[in-house]
Amino acid sequence: MTEELKFCPKCGAEQLQWDGEKKWSCSCGLVLFHNVAGAVAVVVRCGSEFLFTRRNQEPKKGKIDLAGGFVDPNESAEFTCKRELFEELQLEIDDTKLKYLTSLPNLYHYKGIDYQTLDLFYEYAVENKFTVEPELSEISEAIWLEKHKIIMDDIAFDSQKKFFEDYLKSLSINGLY
Repeated sequence: MTEELKFCPKCGAEQLQWDGEKKWSCSCGLVLFHNVAGAVAVVVRCGSEFLFTRRNQEPKKGKIDLAGGFVDPNESAEFTCKRELFEELQLEIDDTKLKYLTSLPNLYHYKGIDYQTLDLFYEYAVENKFTVEPELSEISEAIWLEKHKIIMDDIAFDSQKKFFEDYLKSLSINGLY
Protein backbone atom coordinates (compact mmCIF):
# COMPACT_ATOMS: atom_id res chain seq x y z
CA MET A 1 0.00 0.00 0.00
CA THR A 2 1.03 3.59 -0.49
CA GLU A 3 1.22 4.12 3.29
CA GLU A 4 4.20 1.73 3.45
CA LEU A 5 6.58 4.26 1.87
CA LYS A 6 8.33 5.65 4.96
CA PHE A 7 11.84 6.84 4.01
CA CYS A 8 12.30 10.26 2.47
CA PRO A 9 14.17 10.07 -0.87
CA LYS A 10 15.66 13.54 -0.21
CA CYS A 11 16.99 13.33 3.38
CA GLY A 12 16.72 9.58 4.07
CA ALA A 13 14.85 10.03 7.35
CA GLU A 14 12.07 7.62 8.28
CA GLN A 15 9.52 10.41 8.54
CA LEU A 16 7.68 10.46 5.24
CA GLN A 17 3.98 11.06 5.96
CA TRP A 18 1.15 9.91 3.65
CA ASP A 19 -1.89 12.21 3.54
CA GLY A 20 -4.25 9.34 2.70
CA GLU A 21 -5.06 10.62 -0.76
CA LYS A 22 -2.27 11.74 -3.06
CA LYS A 23 0.95 12.95 -1.47
CA TRP A 24 3.74 12.24 0.95
CA SER A 25 5.56 14.98 2.79
CA CYS A 26 8.66 15.22 4.96
CA SER A 27 9.80 17.78 7.53
CA CYS A 28 12.81 18.48 5.28
CA GLY A 29 10.41 20.15 2.82
CA LEU A 30 10.01 17.36 0.27
CA VAL A 31 6.53 16.86 -1.13
CA LEU A 32 6.08 13.78 -3.32
CA PHE A 33 2.84 13.56 -5.29
CA HIS A 34 1.18 10.30 -6.32
CA ASN A 35 -0.98 11.80 -9.09
CA VAL A 36 -3.58 10.15 -11.24
CA ALA A 37 -2.04 8.26 -14.17
CA GLY A 38 -3.51 8.54 -17.66
CA ALA A 39 -4.42 5.30 -19.43
CA VAL A 40 -6.23 4.42 -22.65
CA ALA A 41 -8.52 1.57 -23.63
CA VAL A 42 -9.52 0.96 -27.24
CA VAL A 43 -12.73 -0.74 -28.31
CA VAL A 44 -11.93 -2.27 -31.68
CA ARG A 45 -15.40 -2.87 -33.15
CA CYS A 46 -16.49 -4.70 -36.27
CA GLY A 47 -20.25 -4.40 -36.53
CA SER A 48 -21.61 -6.04 -33.38
CA GLU A 49 -18.35 -7.75 -32.40
CA PHE A 50 -15.63 -6.42 -30.16
CA LEU A 51 -11.95 -7.33 -29.93
CA PHE A 52 -10.82 -8.25 -26.42
CA THR A 53 -7.49 -9.43 -25.12
CA ARG A 54 -6.88 -11.93 -22.34
CA ARG A 55 -4.40 -10.66 -19.76
CA ASN A 56 -1.21 -12.71 -19.39
CA GLN A 57 0.14 -10.64 -16.47
CA GLU A 58 -0.99 -9.45 -13.08
CA PRO A 59 -3.03 -7.63 -12.15
CA LYS A 60 -6.09 -9.63 -13.19
CA LYS A 61 -4.21 -12.31 -15.14
CA GLY A 62 -6.64 -14.45 -17.17
CA LYS A 63 -9.39 -11.82 -17.31
CA ILE A 64 -10.45 -10.15 -20.55
CA ASP A 65 -9.40 -6.60 -21.24
CA LEU A 66 -9.46 -3.96 -23.94
CA ALA A 67 -6.21 -3.23 -25.71
CA GLY A 68 -4.51 -0.21 -24.21
CA GLY A 69 -2.19 0.94 -21.48
CA PHE A 70 -0.58 3.83 -19.67
CA VAL A 71 0.18 7.14 -21.36
CA ASP A 72 3.95 7.70 -21.42
CA PRO A 73 5.53 11.12 -20.82
CA ASN A 74 5.19 13.47 -23.82
CA GLU A 75 2.55 11.28 -25.53
CA SER A 76 -0.96 12.22 -26.56
CA ALA A 77 -3.69 9.77 -25.65
CA GLU A 78 -4.25 9.07 -29.36
CA PHE A 79 -0.58 8.24 -29.88
CA THR A 80 -0.76 5.94 -26.85
CA CYS A 81 -3.70 4.12 -28.47
CA LYS A 82 -1.69 3.66 -31.66
CA ARG A 83 1.44 2.53 -29.79
CA GLU A 84 -0.40 0.11 -27.50
CA LEU A 85 -2.39 -1.50 -30.34
CA PHE A 86 0.86 -2.11 -32.18
CA GLU A 87 2.76 -3.35 -29.10
CA GLU A 88 0.00 -5.70 -27.93
CA LEU A 89 -1.52 -6.85 -31.22
CA GLN A 90 0.89 -5.82 -33.99
CA LEU A 91 -2.05 -3.81 -35.30
CA GLU A 92 -1.21 -0.64 -37.24
CA ILE A 93 -4.00 1.91 -37.18
CA ASP A 94 -4.81 5.32 -38.58
CA ASP A 95 -5.11 7.27 -35.33
CA THR A 96 -7.22 9.95 -37.04
CA LYS A 97 -10.01 7.33 -37.13
CA LEU A 98 -10.03 6.92 -33.35
CA LYS A 99 -13.24 8.20 -31.77
CA TYR A 100 -13.01 9.45 -28.19
CA LEU A 101 -15.94 8.17 -26.13
CA THR A 102 -15.54 8.94 -22.42
CA SER A 103 -13.30 8.79 -19.37
CA LEU A 104 -13.70 6.94 -16.08
CA PRO A 105 -11.63 6.71 -12.91
CA ASN A 106 -10.12 3.35 -12.04
CA LEU A 107 -7.95 1.71 -9.40
CA TYR A 108 -4.98 -0.28 -10.71
CA HIS A 109 -3.42 -2.38 -7.94
CA TYR A 110 0.10 -3.45 -8.91
CA LYS A 111 2.76 -5.02 -6.67
CA GLY A 112 1.29 -3.65 -3.47
CA ILE A 113 0.64 -0.11 -4.72
CA ASP A 114 -2.74 1.33 -5.64
CA TYR A 115 -2.53 3.57 -8.69
CA GLN A 116 -5.44 5.87 -9.35
CA THR A 117 -5.93 6.09 -13.11
CA LEU A 118 -8.08 8.07 -15.46
CA ASP A 119 -9.03 5.66 -18.24
CA LEU A 120 -9.75 7.31 -21.59
CA PHE A 121 -11.94 5.17 -23.83
CA TYR A 122 -11.71 5.24 -27.62
CA GLU A 123 -13.49 3.35 -30.37
CA TYR A 124 -11.78 2.13 -33.52
CA ALA A 125 -14.29 0.77 -36.04
CA VAL A 126 -13.13 -1.66 -38.73
CA GLU A 127 -14.93 -3.01 -41.77
CA ASN A 128 -13.70 -6.60 -41.46
CA LYS A 129 -12.63 -8.82 -38.61
CA PHE A 130 -9.01 -9.89 -38.64
CA THR A 131 -6.69 -12.13 -36.71
CA VAL A 132 -3.80 -10.75 -34.70
CA GLU A 133 -0.53 -12.02 -33.31
CA PRO A 134 -0.69 -11.00 -29.65
CA GLU A 135 2.38 -10.03 -27.64
CA LEU A 136 2.36 -13.12 -25.41
CA SER A 137 4.30 -11.52 -22.59
CA GLU A 138 1.34 -9.15 -22.09
CA ILE A 139 -1.70 -11.02 -23.44
CA SER A 140 -2.41 -14.69 -23.98
CA GLU A 141 -4.99 -14.28 -26.75
CA ALA A 142 -7.09 -11.86 -28.72
CA ILE A 143 -10.75 -12.77 -29.14
CA TRP A 144 -13.75 -11.30 -30.92
CA LEU A 145 -16.93 -11.37 -28.83
CA GLU A 146 -20.53 -10.63 -29.75
CA LYS A 147 -22.52 -8.44 -27.35
CA HIS A 148 -24.46 -11.39 -25.88
CA LYS A 149 -21.23 -13.32 -25.17
CA ILE A 150 -19.63 -10.59 -23.07
CA ILE A 151 -19.74 -11.61 -19.40
CA MET A 152 -19.15 -8.50 -17.30
CA ASP A 153 -17.55 -10.47 -14.45
CA ASP A 154 -14.88 -11.70 -16.91
CA ILE A 155 -13.75 -8.12 -17.62
CA ALA A 156 -10.59 -7.25 -15.70
CA PHE A 157 -11.19 -3.70 -14.50
CA ASP A 158 -14.16 -1.94 -12.94
CA SER A 159 -13.84 1.06 -15.25
CA GLN A 160 -14.13 -1.22 -18.29
CA LYS A 161 -17.16 -3.02 -16.82
CA LYS A 162 -18.91 0.30 -16.23
CA PHE A 163 -17.85 1.56 -19.65
CA PHE A 164 -19.16 -1.54 -21.45
CA GLU A 165 -22.50 -1.47 -19.65
CA ASP A 166 -23.07 2.13 -20.78
CA TYR A 167 -21.50 1.69 -24.22
CA LEU A 168 -23.62 -1.32 -25.16
CA LYS A 169 -26.77 0.51 -24.05
CA SER A 170 -25.84 3.53 -26.17
CA LEU A 171 -25.25 1.32 -29.22
CA SER A 172 -28.72 -0.21 -28.76
CA ILE A 173 -30.37 3.18 -28.26
CA ASN A 174 -28.68 4.58 -31.36
CA GLY A 175 -29.78 1.61 -33.48
CA LEU A 176 -26.31 0.20 -34.01
CA TYR A 177 -27.53 -3.22 -32.89
